[in-house]
Amino acid sequence: MNLGALYGAAVARVTRGDLEISAAPELRLRFGDMLQVVADEASITKVAAVLGNRFGALYETNFLPIFAGILLGVLVGALPIAIPGMPVPVRMGIAGGPLIIAIILSRIGRIGPLVWYMPLNANLAFRELGITLFLACVGLKAGDKFFSTAFTSEGLTWIACGLGITVLPLLIIGVIARVFFKLNFTAISGLLAGSMTDPPALAFAHAICKSDAPSVAYATVYPLTMLLRVLTVQILAIILWG
Repeated sequence: MNLGALYGAAVARVTRGDLEISAAPELRLRFGDMLQVVADEASITKVAAVLGNRFGALYETNFLPIFAGILLGVLVGALPIAIPGMPVPVRMGIAGGPLIIAIILSRIGRIGPLVWYMPLNANLAFRELGITLFLACVGLKAGDKFFSTAFTSEGLTWIACGLGITVLPLLIIGVIARVFFKLNFTAISGLLAGSMTDPPALAFAHAICKSDAPSVAYATVYPLTMLLRVLTVQILAIILWG
């Protein structure tokens, strides 16, 4: 942007959500980024006229892009995907479709008047609401017969199998990530939460770390894990019960 030569101003820091990013010359700015600029008062005014300085505008939530993206994601999730050798096509569903569309629209950034940007406060609100509704639905669905099933011999066998399936891979991957890849605790927390597609675990990691670092690792592995879960279950069902 050459702000130094044009206005005698220097960008000290870029804030993107909860992340603080070094203002390197090769950094590509995104909508919603906040720049801390150092300059005299006259130069600051000129820079603000170019970049914009309406802090409150970033917190105005436009619901049209949100629901348009959700609708488009649901439509994409309903499309059949033909896999060679499979008798029937598979679908990404209402979980995989919106996820793929959200990643694509976030990368595009803007289409005409629609800006695919969600303010941080709205993002956090929808995230917490989604986790709450998810846990509530799981509890309502499982709670009716939970106690009568869990404390039987068959139920205890399921719990033991679930414990082994859940804990052993997490311990193995955690040790590998720490010993061989030298990842820190915050990154490993997000990595493991994303690999299990477990939003409550991510929320717990946030509460412990007081950092947005777990979300970065979570977002890196979550899309692939979710798509594999959605497609693999359908493929296994077709193969085993075809």
